[in-house]
Amino acid sequence: MNSPGIPACPICRMENTYSDGGMYICPDCAHEWPEQSSTIEEGAAPVRDVHGNVLNNGDTVVVIKDLKVKGSSIPLKQGTVIRNIRLVEGDAEHIEGSSEKIKGLVLKVCFLKKA
Repeated sequence: MNSPGIPACPICRMENTYSDGGMYICPDCAHEWPEQSSTIEEGAAPVRDVHGNVLNNGDTVVVIKDLKVKGSSIPLKQGTVIRNIRLVEGDAEHIEGSSEKIKGLVLKVCFLKKA
């Protein structure tokens, strides 16, 4: 258990974190983050694409493989561009967006890369 005032790791949620020279360090997953950022959105993991790039609201992403879309007879083809994405609050694995042919998509980030 970590010392009072030291937050759990925002990536793996383990409580073995410690402070070292202005940084918090998690020995379980080797994640390091500045002490100041812990007060800003504590526990909020960044949304990352398949290559590890951080995604933000309004970004453009590209589908990396053909995907079947529930409720639609039209598949989402590899290379399809999804513009102006929206992050799903509290969920680092999904984004919302629309393609030219299909509106109201919820996609897993493991099938997307930042454009």
